[in-house]
Amino acid sequence: MLFLTLFKESFLFAIQALVTNKLRSFLSLLGITIGIFAIISVFTMTDSLEFKLRDSVKSLGDNVIYIQKWPWTFGPDYPWWKYMNRPVPNISELDEVRRVCLKGESFAFMVSARGTAKYRSNSVENSDLQCVSHEYDKIRSFEIVNGRYFSETESSSGRAVCIIGNTIAEGLFESEDPIGKTIKVRDSKLAVIGVLKKEGESMIGSNVDTQVLIPINYARNIVDLRSDRFEPVILVKAKQGVSNDELIDELTGIMRGIRKLKPIAEDDFALNQTSMLSAQVGDLFNVVGIAGWIIGGFSILVGGFGIANIMFVSVKERTNLIGIQKSLGAKNYFILLQFLAEAIMLSIIGGIIGLLLIYGGTFIVESLMEMEVNLTQSNIILGLTISALIGVVSGFVPAYNASQLDPVEAIRTN
Repeated sequence: MLFLTLFKESFLFAIQALVTNKLRSFLSLLGITIGIFAIISVFTMTDSLEFKLRDSVKSLGDNVIYIQKWPWTFGPDYPWWKYMNRPVPNISELDEVRRVCLKGESFAFMVSARGTAKYRSNSVENSDLQCVSHEYDKIRSFEIVNGRYFSETESSSGRAVCIIGNTIAEGLFESEDPIGKTIKVRDSKLAVIGVLKKEGESMIGSNVDTQVLIPINYARNIVDLRSDRFEPVILVKAKQGVSNDELIDELTGIMRGIRKLKPIAEDDFALNQTSMLSAQVGDLFNVVGIAGWIIGGFSILVGGFGIANIMFVSVKERTNLIGIQKSLGAKNYFILLQFLAEAIMLSIIGGIIGLLLIYGGTFIVESLMEMEVNLTQSNIILGLTISALIGVVSGFVPAYNASQLDPVEAIRTN
């Protein structure tokens, strides 16, 4: 009951302080508002981007190993001159890997190229041609909303068929049904047998919306499967219960055997996994998060001084009232808590304004970036907690001074 009474009085005093000194209160709360806005908006964006990144990585397969020429590591010490002389994976190596690998469940070969997709007078430039072997759909996660995937016969015989992404379908066919129609890519005619579900923008640049999937055995006619330019890659998906590290160990031995490397020779291939991409982007998110703390920290520091200033003035203005309260039996801790609660209340009001600005901003960012941005419950709690802590720190000294006032001297004060 005492707490509720204290809370009610403190809330009323906080509102009164805001109303009585509007400009001073506005400038003081502005620091807290900007600080909370800076910190929580950065966390909100990084959380949303990380969620989208995890979603993108998941679609590529978090238990898939990519056998390639170039490793997915970056930085100033990247020895590109050593990697550029490596041979690219070839489709015969896929057959050998599939034959001896015990910890892999699905195997595929893929090369990537660019080209303009055409249908009658419509065209989509820079279409992403993904030339894939039959088990590609067991490794890469996607959904076909119209039509079907390649049959084994179409894959093995190299039929002139394709599956197109949503952006390609909209660009070429508008209101027509693409299934059964023939498009032209790199001077080759391909019958459309399927349309992929729209995925939207991807954090790691792999977006099926602009892709044209082609059987690898047909793709031999339009691209050189051994060319470094088309980035050949062997994809191996681990069996259930097999970790990526276990699969990498086995694939390392298999690839060294296939390429007949001597025991002391370095690997002439790279075994990549999607966690390497998320780790690279994760480092970037950490840097952005630190920047948010620094920028927001300065704003909160300024806001904290503003709250302390309000509380010192509030104590001075109500010194006479404090004396009356103490003469009627109010304890020191009651006075302390009363002013401390008022400081926390003011700080939280500033934090709430900052959170409301972020909430409104999420709708703007979603419309501009075409991605889902959520102000999560954990970030709301973090923002309010930071606000409350700033209120405690900035309001403690004025509240303590108020609690130590002599009642007689305080009552005499005008």
